[in-house]
Amino acid sequence: MHEAAIAQNLLEAIKAEAQKQNAKPVSVKISCGVFSAVNDELLNFAFEAAAKDTICQGAALLIEHKPIAGRCRNCKTKFDFDIYNPHCPSCNGEEFALSSDPPLLLESIEFDTE
Repeated sequence: MHEAAIAQNLLEAIKAEAQKQNAKPVSVKISCGVFSAVNDELLNFAFEAAAKDTICQGAALLIEHKPIAGRCRNCKTKFDFDIYNPHCPSCNGEEFALSSDPPLLLESIEFDTE
């Protein structure tokens, strides 16, 4: 369960920023690629468990899965690759190049301003 390690690393980064801001985090947004092996449910559970009894307890974790960019080799159309419909949306071609899967990133932290 690498979600526990991800949650712990996120928590350390969030706590460090919370200390700088002298504020309590209320929500955290991360992003990752659609092919990343991150399970949203497990990561939320691990984050909640790791945040218990810290300044991050109760902070919401929002996870955005970013698409992989594709480029059709036939018509050169650029598109967001859909794993459930692996065809070019313009010519219905099945030959395409894919970019690399977007990395897991800590996008933003929202703090309680009161």
